[in-house]
This record gives sequence, C-alpha cells and structure tokens, in this order.
Amino acid sequence: MNMKTKIYALLLSAALFTVSCSDFLDNDFNSTITGQTLSDDNLPALVSPLYNKVWFDFNDKFYYGLGDGMSYNLLARTSDYVYPFMDLQVNGLTGPLNSAWSSFYVVVGQSTAAINTIEAGSSARSVKDQYIAEARFMRGTAYWHLASLWRDVPIVEDAAAAAANPLQNTNPQKDVYEYAIRDLEFAAKYLPETSSQAGRVNRYSAFGMLSRIYLAYSGFVASNYGENPNVGTRDQAYLDLAKKAAEMVINHSSFQLMNNYPDLFMIENNNNSESMFAFQWIPGLNNDTGYGVINSQQAYFAANSAITGDDAAWGGYVFCTYDVLKEYELNDTIRRKATWMGYGDFYPEIDKADNGYLCQLNASGNASTDLCVKKGVVGSKDDNPAIGRMNSALDNYMLRLAEVYLNYAEAILGNQPSTSDVVALEYFNKVRERAGLNPKSSITWEDIRHERRTEFCMEGRYWYDLVSRAYYKQQEVINYINGQNRGTIPAYLFTAPNNLRNDPNRSPGTRAVGKADASTFKLPYPETDLIMDPKLSDPPVPFTFAEEKITDLFE
Repeated sequence: MNMKTKIYALLLSAALFTVSCSDFLDNDFNSTITGQTLSDDNLPALVSPLYNKVWFDFNDKFYYGLGDGMSYNLLARTSDYVYPFMDLQVNGLTGPLNSAWSSFYVVVGQSTAAINTIEAGSSARSVKDQYIAEARFMRGTAYWHLASLWRDVPIVEDAAAAAANPLQNTNPQKDVYEYAIRDLEFAAKYLPETSSQAGRVNRYSAFGMLSRIYLAYSGFVASNYGENPNVGTRDQAYLDLAKKAAEMVINHSSFQLMNNYPDLFMIENNNNSESMFAFQWIPGLNNDTGYGVINSQQAYFAANSAITGDDAAWGGYVFCTYDVLKEYELNDTIRRKATWMGYGDFYPEIDKADNGYLCQLNASGNASTDLCVKKGVVGSKDDNPAIGRMNSALDNYMLRLAEVYLNYAEAILGNQPSTSDVVALEYFNKVRERAGLNPKSSITWEDIRHERRTEFCMEGRYWYDLVSRAYYKQQEVINYINGQNRGTIPAYLFTAPNNLRNDPNRSPGTRAVGKADASTFKLPYPETDLIMDPKLSDPPVPFTFAEEKITDLFE
C-alpha cells in the first residue's frame, strides 16, 4: 500500500488499542468517542496514545540507527538497522527508514483525528484549545522530523481524503517547516503553564522545541531555502526567535537540570525535572503482550544476558565508534560511562543480585575494545519489576532542558566566530559543570557542537545537528563527515575511566562505505511509496495556509 493508504489504515488501527499503566496513560483510548460523546473528562484519554504507540516504529530502531548511526556515534558489525546509515548507503528499501516514514505519518494522522474530534465536541473553547495544542505539539514534532530528513513531503490534513486520492504531490520543505512551526507555536500559546499530569507536555515544552526549530530554520532561511547551502551565515530574525523561545523556558518554566547525569537514564527518574518531552512506555509488559507500547531498545543494546536476565541481549553487534570515543575529554568520565560500557566500569544498578555488574568482556571475549552501549540499558526485571523482556520501561527523551541551554548559547553566539557573553556562558557551562568539566570563558560553534555530541550521544540527536549546520555551511559538514574516516576501524585499547590508546598488536580493519556529498542530507523516499505514488518525484507544490499565523506568542 502507498503512504496515503498507510496513513488511513494505521490511523484506524491506532485508534483501537488500549493501554493501562500509572499516571496519565492509565486512561484507555476509547475509539467510540465522537463529537457527540466527548466530554472534558475523556479528553486526556483521547490524546494519550500520542505519547507512545504512534511513535513505536520510529523509536524501535530508526531513533538511534539514524540519529547516532548516520552521525557515526554508533558502529555496527551486522545490524541492518544501523550499518546502512553509518555507511552512508541508505536506500528506499532500508527497513528502519520505511518504518519511521510510516510512523511519522501515523503521528500526523492520529493527531489530526484527535484535533477534529475535539473540535466537534461541546467543550469550552479554552478546554478544546488545550488538548488541540497537545495534539498539534505531536504533529508539529513529526513534521519537523519529516522536513529535516526528507525535505519535500506531503502535508496531510485529511487522512481519509488522502487515502481516496493517493496520488498527491509533495509540498516544499519550507512549507513543511512552516507547518511544523505553526503547530508548535499554537502549542506554546495554548498548552498549560505546567503539565496537567506527569509526562504530559506543557507550553514550555513547546517553547523548547521551537528553540531547536527556529535555530535550524535560521540557516535554512539564510540559504534562500536551500538554494545557497554555503552562504555561511544564519538569518538573524530566526536566531532572535530561538533566543526568545529558550528564554521563555529558562525564565518562566519549572524545568531544572538533574544534578547527576547518570540519574537521567534510570527508570525511577522517568518524567524528571529535566524531561521536557519523552515517550511514555508501558512498564512490565513483554514483547508478546505489549509490543508497540514498550521501549525495545535495551534488547538491541545490552551486551549480554547477564544484564537483561533473558535471551533478549543482542548488543554484541553494536559498539561505540572510535570517532566519538576520542571526542570525550579526558575528564569527561561521567557522561562517557553513562553512555558506553568500558572495561573496568561498574554499575551497581544492574545485576543487583550479584552486587552489581562489572564490565569485563565484550561479545568477542576481548577485554579492552569495543565499548558496548550503556545509555538505555537498565538491567533485568530482578533489578526493577517495571522491566520486561525487550522492554526497558525507560522513557526516551525527545527534548530535555540541557538542549535548551545549548540552544540559548548558540542563538546568542549567532553569526559571531566566538562569544564571551556572560549569559550564554552561564547556561553553556551549566551543562559542562554537571559533567564534571571546567567552565569555559568563551565559546565557539565548535565548542557547542562538541557539547551536543557528548551530552546527547545515543539519544538520537546528533545527525539533526549536522543537518542543521549543513543548511548554511554544507561543504564544511561534508568535509567533517568524510574526515571521520568511516572506512577504517582503528585498533585501540580502552580501560576505565577514560584511558584510550592504540593497540600495537592489531592492524586497523577496513570497510566499504559511501562518501558524503550534497545528497547525503536528504533521505530517499521508501521504494514502495515511490512505486505507488510517482508524484513523490515530481516538483513540490506550494501549500496554502488557511490559518492566520500567531503574532503575539511572546507577549
């Protein structure tokens, strides 16, 4: 089936599932809710599915396969959900790409269905706007991903009409970006000041997401919407908007950095003070009873069954790249250990029955190489009853406060080569100091890039940072990617805390990889969709915006 048919079919199937757990997901989604039966009491249940199942096919493999594999944080030997991305050999048949494309449009379709249902109800305008804003937050986030990765894509406002007329054109990237921005601006205006329940987004979640998107869009606008990708500067008006959006979070929200970086990735700390938007997975279910509402990532990351307590431990195929390992400063041991398991690292929260887990051997029995993934690896059900087979029960961050701090610093830096702005340094250094690193007295874009990579490594973020830079300094990013030397696997030795050295007894390995060029920053459309909807290859058609743009967002 083509993409439009997928939207309609998946929209209908998504509306039928039920969930049950603590907090706001303890609301069953009722597919019989209509404009006539909708009440204020069941509005939360209507939008609750937008926090998990609709994102599952994005989260399951693409989240990190693209975000960390394409940016070469993650190395895979045989895992087909990573190596096409890290080798720059993605095509329209790459499985995770197809899954993510469908997932984004399920988010779009489900969000739009919720919006239409709420509009047809009898709730007061202020109540309608709050829950419409929640759905538009999700839809805007999905469209931002689509604009960032595929550029020109269809903007679908009516899933049933799209299914009836599947041959539809794409819309230009600038319109998809604008659509995402308008959704998130609506969310920032009408979401409540504080989350109505733990895990739900609020207006400052939307401002935080806008700080990211305005920042990326500033380079895109300056390049004349992609016509001059080496223009070298960014649009000041959007840099100013990114700064304002970040300031709204910093000055008015209740979000705060967690004191201890590793605590961010503990199940007990789901929906913590730093979490601004995270997927809400159902705890305690296994892959047979809860597939689609669980966080399956631990199974792909965990080095062995001693960690998971079952057979779902396939992390012997994915490792830290040498390129990212050497990115960590010598004293950046807190973030490195929370992200990658190295020989000599000890984790008391894992394998508690044996008094903790000591990282000694990797899947090949070599004690000094191939750091496996730690971030997202939390242990077994004996360590925490919320964990199930293929379900870590750990919420995935889509946005946390540390990013907004770095967005703020980068917006202030703007087009300058460096800045010593006191406020920019204050928030930039908050991120560094939590990692146990010394503050800086001035910063460049390269400093911010470095912090983003090490702070958010294995959180699916880094490729988007490179894409955003490539809007206005494309050749620089191409040179950076090709300079990662992806065709070579260096022979190195590593021991905790951060002792990295060459291995004199081994020769580097080699791999066949692609080279980055201008086409690298645009993913191919899924092959099946291109066959069924050849108009995806036609020139994009401008989108007509019927809604007035919000002009008083920061007042």
